[in-house]
Amino acid sequence: MKINTSMKSTLRCQTCQNTYPSSEPRWKCTCGGLLTVDFHARFPLEKIKKRKPTLWRYREALPIDQDRSIVSFDEGFTPLIPEELFGKNVLIKQEYLFPSGSYKDRGASVLISKIKELGLKNVVEDSSGNAGAAIAAYCAKASIECHVYVPEKTSPEKLLQITRYGAHMHRIKGSRQDTAQAALLHAQTTYYASHYWNPFFFQGTKTWVFEIVEQLGWKSPDVLIVPVGNGTLLYGAYIGLKELQHEGIIDDLPKIIGVQAKNCAPLSDAWKNNGTSITRKTSKETIAEGIAITEPVRANDILHSVKETNGDILSVSEKEIRDALAVMGKKGYYIEPTSAVAVAGFKKLNMRKNNCVIIPLTGHGLKTKKILP
Repeated sequence: MKINTSMKSTLRCQTCQNTYPSSEPRWKCTCGGLLTVDFHARFPLEKIKKRKPTLWRYREALPIDQDRSIVSFDEGFTPLIPEELFGKNVLIKQEYLFPSGSYKDRGASVLISKIKELGLKNVVEDSSGNAGAAIAAYCAKASIECHVYVPEKTSPEKLLQITRYGAHMHRIKGSRQDTAQAALLHAQTTYYASHYWNPFFFQGTKTWVFEIVEQLGWKSPDVLIVPVGNGTLLYGAYIGLKELQHEGIIDDLPKIIGVQAKNCAPLSDAWKNNGTSITRKTSKETIAEGIAITEPVRANDILHSVKETNGDILSVSEKEIRDALAVMGKKGYYIEPTSAVAVAGFKKLNMRKNNCVIIPLTGHGLKTKKILP
């Protein structure tokens, strides 16, 4: 692909509304607020249809200035296939079919491309495993030094994967929040390639809805049902859907249904409290380690996305997750428990017979701790 694009993006603080040029290596506002990428995404359909089936086919919707900055394994355009689960029809988006084994490669491809464009040679990230592996993989391809902070209890399969990519791994005792705090200390001197703080990561994860809409014949589904912890897939979906709507590609937004593990469900709790604020600070261990986030930084963005689409946030028990994992295995899908959370949520969902419902299978089962039936 050879595209000369002059599209520019800016960074805007959600708190104080201050703006910065995206040519600055900045991941948060000077006031400490979260940043959003202000960018006019475009969708030249005839050009898109002629390009390779990768997420970069939506080039005019991705805020990277120069083609030479793109870091890619030709990832994306994962299959969308019909299934019947619990007596209901659903479409499965196979997001575990990425180079590092999870949808997080979407965000990593765009974020590391931006980091390469900025000329940075060192980054730091914290993760429960999948995001760390994705950032490490794309940093390896771009020859960028990478430090990944992970909870000590992260599955050994993910730890091995991160080290195989050549990243410097830091195992932190305590909670997922303790890991984030350790990474933030490192981020005082090193660019933070965070999958939830850094707004460019969401510019990659939004592409899954571009693919869905194209795979449906440039039509919107009725419902997206998504596992949610830090909200990288859910909030990314909302960003992408709003861009598609703004450009007249779709008329209505699908309902976004977030699903959490009951053992760690701060967003579900907040939603039941009329979507006000996160109050829950404690949690129990869950097999869905990828969404075990007690204090999601982008909570307000997540709650807003669900509210604006007339969606919902559910929670499911450990037994329901295990049961869903077993059901999907018998259908031929070897997925991690975090993916099964969305399947368990789908079982509880009341839907109209003809609703078009999408479930993303977010991570491969080979990456997770071995959980026997």
